Amino acid sequence: MLDIVRLRVLAAVAAHGSVTEAAKALHYSQPSVSHHLARLEAATGARLIQRVGRGIRLTPEGELLARRATEIVGRVDAAGAELDAQLGLRTGRVRLVAFSSALSALVPAAAVALRESYPNIELHLGDAHPTAARRMLRAGAADLAIVFSYEDTMPDDGIRYSYLLDDPVYLLSSESGQTLADHRDSAWIAGCPNCRGDLVRICEDAGFTPRIAYSSDDVLVQQAFVAAGLGVTTMPGLALRTHHADGVQATELTVARRRIHLAAFGEPPDPPATTAFIAALRTALDGRRHG
Repeated sequence: MLDIVRLRVLAAVAAHGSVTEAAKALHYSQPSVSHHLARLEAATGARLIQRVGRGIRLTPEGELLARRATEIVGRVDAAGAELDAQLGLRTGRVRLVAFSSALSALVPAAAVALRESYPNIELHLGDAHPTAARRMLRAGAADLAIVFSYEDTMPDDGIRYSYLLDDPVYLLSSESGQTLADHRDSAWIAGCPNCRGDLVRICEDAGFTPRIAYSSDDVLVQQAFVAAGLGVTTMPGLALRTHHADGVQATELTVARRRIHLAAFGEPPDPPATTAFIAALRTALDGRRHG
């Protein structure tokens, strides 16, 4: 049997990179942390920690177990919160991560509705790209995530996805009614190298590779560049709702859309507090559609 306290110690060492910092985070003494690590090695029969100079590093076996330990500790902590929440939803916690435009356009109304119905539920919000959000779900660092995909189907990756809505994509330029092909020779404004893949793919599907002249993930900066005539870009509708600069013309693209999903990890049913937030989010979305 693997002791949860020792797994928590290993996860802390992996997260903080040293016995000293792990001890501080856990409010343990350094000898206590070292003792738990030694007992964990004895229990597993594997060498988990390797000394390097004046520090330590995890062995491959240690890294593998640390990843699982992080997931297990996250689940145990979540179980404690779920048990509290089961008591008539008098208490509870929901940790939601989402991409920026979802946080600004979709989450506030749901957060207000949750607070009005269940004022003692704590809602923790974080900004995370879908790739990072999925990692957080698997690690037990988040209970729910709002993610997007430009594909019609979501990946079969062990995460539960629940469809929320379609988010149209717009071409932003100085003139309305234009197409992607009208700008095969134009300068393009794109996000960072990790975030521009969808823009590049949309353009390549239209028969050309965009010439990216400017890079920024900030929608205000992107639109300022478009308004100044420096280039063109694409932008999802949720982001456009948060800011639409004067002089920027938005033309909806029929060839692209984002499908937005709510994601969770682990077998249903969800904890009561999580279920309460999901209901609040869907009620807010219904009001948005009818508004």
